[in-house]
Amino acid sequence: MFSIDQIITISFTLFAVIDILGSIPVLLSLKEKIGEINAAKATIASGILMVAFLLGGKAFLNLMSVDLQSFAVAGSIVIFIIGLEMILGIEFFKSNDQDTKTGSLVPIAFPLIAGSGTLTTIMSLKADFGDYNILAGILVNLIIIFIVLRSLSYIERILGKAGLMVLRKFFGVILLAIAVRIFKSNIGTL
Repeated sequence: MFSIDQIITISFTLFAVIDILGSIPVLLSLKEKIGEINAAKATIASGILMVAFLLGGKAFLNLMSVDLQSFAVAGSIVIFIIGLEMILGIEFFKSNDQDTKTGSLVPIAFPLIAGSGTLTTIMSLKADFGDYNILAGILVNLIIIFIVLRSLSYIERILGKAGLMVLRKFFGVILLAIAVRIFKSNIGTL
């Protein structure tokens, strides 16, 4: 049964964890590196990952002999490296012709949008909420994600080069802090 209260709670929880607005500087940095980001492809891939994890995430990780904490630590390392790129201006992930085809999927769909924090949160929500309400909350967030991804060029024009540089450095530090928090909270349980 659908519950508007549950859908609103789930939507806000996922919105905070996904933090698509906070990811704008990262997305703009990746857009600069790989070219245009395919908003539809990134949104659909993120949605598939979230729904797949809702329906069978724990079983999949068990099948691969990977626990949730190891998954979170691996995702935190990727996020940490992206944060370093933003702050230092050093390119760790070298782009090539293939990146223009897969850039919307990795690292945008995973781990930025549907990363370990999002997927872990979705699995945690199952303890308190119904699957249909979680699916509705995921859908609400996918609509927001699509709108933000489609508006990146507009956002870039509004902020200008100086504004983008300040945001990129600031959110690079925030991204590092999030990566360290995810790493710290999961490394001790391995």
